[in-house]
Amino acid sequence: MVDAVREYIVRVIEFWPALFESLWETGIMMGFAMIAAILLGLPLGTLLYLTAKGKPMENIYIYQLSNFFVNIVRSFPFLLLVVAMQPFIRAVYGRATGDPVAASFPMMLIAIALYARFVQQSLLDVPRGVTETAHSMGASRLQLVWKFLFVESRSSLIIGFTTAFVSFISYSTIMGVVGGGGIGDFAIRYGYQRYETDIMYTAIIVIIIIVQIIQWLGLKLAKKVDKR
Repeated sequence: MVDAVREYIVRVIEFWPALFESLWETGIMMGFAMIAAILLGLPLGTLLYLTAKGKPMENIYIYQLSNFFVNIVRSFPFLLLVVAMQPFIRAVYGRATGDPVAASFPMMLIAIALYARFVQQSLLDVPRGVTETAHSMGASRLQLVWKFLFVESRSSLIIGFTTAFVSFISYSTIMGVVGGGGIGDFAIRYGYQRYETDIMYTAIIVIIIIVQIIQWLGLKLAKKVDKR
């Protein structure tokens, strides 16, 4: 038993440089996805809320168009989405595989749609009295969003982002199937294809640990900002 553990440790140390590089590549993909979620997903989700029927900026055309985009992207099988975007990525970036930046394109698209839906749901959960209070105080639409809706739903927005982040990690592992790099690519190349099951399970354990840490931090932050 001791010899087996010692051999396993030696093997993990041997593969550590490749594992560390794969984690760095996953970090790059996650970074782009998070930026896209915040800069584009948050406004899109807010737009979905504001333009819905009975809301301050009711506009059926903008709402239906935005809703259609979110539904299409979220319902599209991610692996097929990656394949379908290959020509576009190649035209924009110059290459479509073997690079975490190139792999970030479909990650960013799914991040925008996924977090937009979380944002919309979080804002819909805000009590109607909050918007009525904002209107009675003469708040502009920008003030309504920033000083009332976002403040009231900040805990839910953080939880939604945490949930989306965990999904981003799952999507990033799929990028390994098409040579996009990352921890998924490491598990496939060094574990599955070489029949090195211990290395594959090590990669899985690393992913589980990362997910647990992110969930813990997200829930802790959400609880801290929740003043209710």
